[in-house]
Amino acid sequence: MEPAPLLTDLGHIPDGGHAAYLLTEDATRIRVGWWGEKSGGTALLLPGRTEYIEKYGRMIDRLLARNLNVVALDWRGQGLSDRPDNRLDIGHVDRFTDYQLDLGAALSLPAIQDLATPYLIFAHSMGGTIGLRALSQGLDAKAAVFSSPMWGLKHADLLRPIFAPATLVARPFNKHKTLFPGTKPTFYVQVEAFENNTITNDQTHWQMMVDHLNAHNELGLGGPTLHWASEAAKELAKLRKLPVPNIPILALRAENELVVDPVAIDKRVATIPSARLETIAGAKHEIWMETDSIQSRVWSLTDAFLSDLE
Repeated sequence: MEPAPLLTDLGHIPDGGHAAYLLTEDATRIRVGWWGEKSGGTALLLPGRTEYIEKYGRMIDRLLARNLNVVALDWRGQGLSDRPDNRLDIGHVDRFTDYQLDLGAALSLPAIQDLATPYLIFAHSMGGTIGLRALSQGLDAKAAVFSSPMWGLKHADLLRPIFAPATLVARPFNKHKTLFPGTKPTFYVQVEAFENNTITNDQTHWQMMVDHLNAHNELGLGGPTLHWASEAAKELAKLRKLPVPNIPILALRAENELVVDPVAIDKRVATIPSARLETIAGAKHEIWMETDSIQSRVWSLTDAFLSDLE
């Protein structure tokens, strides 16, 4: 373990945080952040693709206010964790299950093991894929809240038979790290106009994301590679069949979801007797970074869910 920065110059980063670089079982260096001294348990905050710890500063504040410690991390290939070939323009992973090594390394850190239990998962988008896999593998969590979970991608099943062999052929030539068709090496919030964006209705949060990358370009991430997409499709197909513990689950689905497959969320929730689905009216993909009125609805639902756990 070695000290790692928390980029407090970005603003809205709660006081009392700690960060460290850890080596995973496969010697990948990841960055983990945590906030402690709360007695109500520990929130495992699992971000989505392209995201990083500081993006969740306001969210961390909300969780701390609910008497929860918080653990957050930069997945391999993004944030300040190791990048494939030190590149910012591609999102890549060798195997989707490698993300479990990142989570395992974080939870093995003594300072995090000392935080109060139980664990409560708060996972967004790709973090929802990773979180569901972790639960299926025995992660001891009392409950989970999933925001726009990536439990399916449109056309993933159609593309899987095509891209799996294509990436196998491309690997010897290092072409499996080519960007997935239709994606770009640029950072979405820096090149897209707010009026056309697919992730939030809230201009304040949108500007926050833009400001973060303008100040710290090293946090940015381009589109996914062919291999990432192939691995994601395989993982999603497996997750549909894996049993998960019968713990309370709150799944939040955006009414105007254009990033992940909302139908897949509906279908997966239907297979978990203890899961509840809430469609958030007017919301886009980034449910936790939406307008005040949408967040008020989301946190009202969340507080009721947490209250039922007591």
